[in-house]
Amino acid sequence: MKPAKPPSRNAKPETRALLAAWSALAASTLPLAAQAAEPVAAGTTLVAVAAPQQIVVTGRAADNYRAVSASTASKIDLPLKETPASLTVVPAALMQDQAMQSLADVMRSVPGTSVHQGEGNRDQFVLRGISTSADLYIDGVRDDAQVFRDLYNLDRVEVLKGAGGMVFGRGGAGGIVNRLSKQPQLRRIAEASLSASSQGGLRGTADLGGALAAGWVGRVNAMADKGRSFRDGYSLARWALNPVLTALPGRATALTLGTEHLQDERTADRGVPSRDGRPLDGNPATFYGNAAQSRARSLVDGAYAVLEHDFGAVQLKNSLRLTHYDKFYQNVYADNANSSSVDAAGNFKLAAYNNANRRSNLFNQTDLRTEGSAFGLQHQLLLGLELGHQRSRNQRQTGYFGATATQVLIGVPTSAPGAVATAFRASGSDANNRVVGQVAALLLQDLVMLDPQWKLLAGLRFDRYETRFDDLRTTATPVDLARTDKAASPRLGLIWSPAATFSAYASHASSFLPSGETLSLAPNTADLAPEKSINTEVGARWDLAPRLTLSAAVFRLDRRDVRSPDALNPGYFVKTGQQRTEGAELSLQGEVRPGWQLHGGYAFLDGRIVSTTSAAAAGARLQLVPRHMLTLWNRVDLGHGLGAGMGLLHQGRVVTSLDNQVALPGWTRADAALYRRWAGSGTQLALNVENLFKRRYFATADGNNNISPGAPRQARMTLTMKF
Repeated sequence: MKPAKPPSRNAKPETRALLAAWSALAASTLPLAAQAAEPVAAGTTLVAVAAPQQIVVTGRAADNYRAVSASTASKIDLPLKETPASLTVVPAALMQDQAMQSLADVMRSVPGTSVHQGEGNRDQFVLRGISTSADLYIDGVRDDAQVFRDLYNLDRVEVLKGAGGMVFGRGGAGGIVNRLSKQPQLRRIAEASLSASSQGGLRGTADLGGALAAGWVGRVNAMADKGRSFRDGYSLARWALNPVLTALPGRATALTLGTEHLQDERTADRGVPSRDGRPLDGNPATFYGNAAQSRARSLVDGAYAVLEHDFGAVQLKNSLRLTHYDKFYQNVYADNANSSSVDAAGNFKLAAYNNANRRSNLFNQTDLRTEGSAFGLQHQLLLGLELGHQRSRNQRQTGYFGATATQVLIGVPTSAPGAVATAFRASGSDANNRVVGQVAALLLQDLVMLDPQWKLLAGLRFDRYETRFDDLRTTATPVDLARTDKAASPRLGLIWSPAATFSAYASHASSFLPSGETLSLAPNTADLAPEKSINTEVGARWDLAPRLTLSAAVFRLDRRDVRSPDALNPGYFVKTGQQRTEGAELSLQGEVRPGWQLHGGYAFLDGRIVSTTSAAAAGARLQLVPRHMLTLWNRVDLGHGLGAGMGLLHQGRVVTSLDNQVALPGWTRADAALYRRWAGSGTQLALNVENLFKRRYFATADGNNNISPGAPRQARMTLTMKF
């Protein structure tokens, strides 16, 4: 039998591991049902041995907090020390050790990013001063609907900070959040967890997989979650299922097929209002509005196929993903904090509306990768083609209190509902539209080895993005709109690696933000060319110990050609404004010493309006951008199966909107955990305590009058079993 051909390093880590193991098995005639002796992390090499009959692992342990490679910044699996960008990897081990429950929990562990409230109905984040609910991806494919996501099927989350247009196209102005899902492996996987919270929540997960038959590997992840919170009237119910199959018909081919269903229903909680420039000083559990009438529901159904084949000189990867989103939310909430929203007696205005959105995304990405020499230099070339088609159907209705009133005044409510909306119907200005977006993009990237110490990563992506907006309103004059933008997104990065334990880089990258980025157009914006985002950065990475890395970066991110009011045409805009975020980031991840894992970071951010935009005058601070933020988590194994965790989160003072009228005080929160593992059984019992010292704080906001109180002290007990 011929020796197995090693898979290309350009294949994604999970596929590379599978192909290596499958090739080794074929060469050594080991049975497919052989199991790995240890958990396998993404990027770990699998090697078959003749005796005993099992697959053993070489490389890093699966529970290490330190990642050594990532693909989000370049679409090829590059060592982090060769990546000319600020990239934070949050592994599944950290999510589990901290008992993270949401993508917002993940993002709080990433320096330079903050969490936006998203009106209590969606994931939304602020990346280097730019708020986004659209720059979210799953396995490198756009996942931009305004829904909540779950962590049950994730291997890790990679957060790229700075303009990401060269890889991802439109948007990506402040960064990209890319979720990497768990993939099938040859080893047997059988894990389940059950957790209960002090707020009455109950959550269960299951992860099952392994070799199914000759040339087939499968994996199924499932989740069910039901619970409450400290907020009056709040409830949550969600469940998900994600089966995946990988076929290995030969030593150089892998075909992965998967589907996912996610259902999420919860209270749309928009927090508390403000008064006198700060959050209202009251009971943080009080729900303003009506919790029973404030609901958010989303259904996500997706199917995908990933084909990878190594032709020898060229490696092919084709990803096809179809996703349908069905989203509805309705809320009765505290209206804006302008002076007109509060009367002389201190009563607040409440308003209400609902919104229904159905969206379908179809994306196909084809990447060709090759290595070779030219002009006396070594090159790794990537040629990519992306085609995408998106359809959105959106309809909004206004809530009425009585026959004609769209607002109602209330005092500070008790536990009873503050107001009841008696009807929801379309008003003249409510959205009712159908939108189609289409993208065709071509990218070329070259990683050039200039000499053993210097590498150059250069890339250019060209996008054609078309938006067609069909206005379906009947109570107003319909306005059908269309716009096509053509934009180039370049990137240039230089990497210097004078030693195996140290590297430095400098980079320059850009992105474009078209008017129809989020599948929406309006008459006063449809004629505007895209805004631009430009990120300039220098950084370095040091291995302070064999498995401990310190990273640092200094950057400037400019968002240019921001919309500003047109003085000659009231109600319309021109492109003259600019906002800027300057700052520095530090992060430390890995094993300080055997048995002590650490994941932490610090960011200094100065985000301001440089020249007047449509939303704010020059000099205004950017919303939800603290000057100082700190995240730190430690896990220490104490021996005899015992372990402990301790962490800190700190966020400095932030303003809630660009008018800078309302601010949230800075805060620091301490979290802790205790672990008990039973050797040989794969069983662990964990107790996680959030906000250990019952610090009262306000975590985030959506504008001046929707401010989220931080949770008081709460505990979660989790039992994890491996079979």
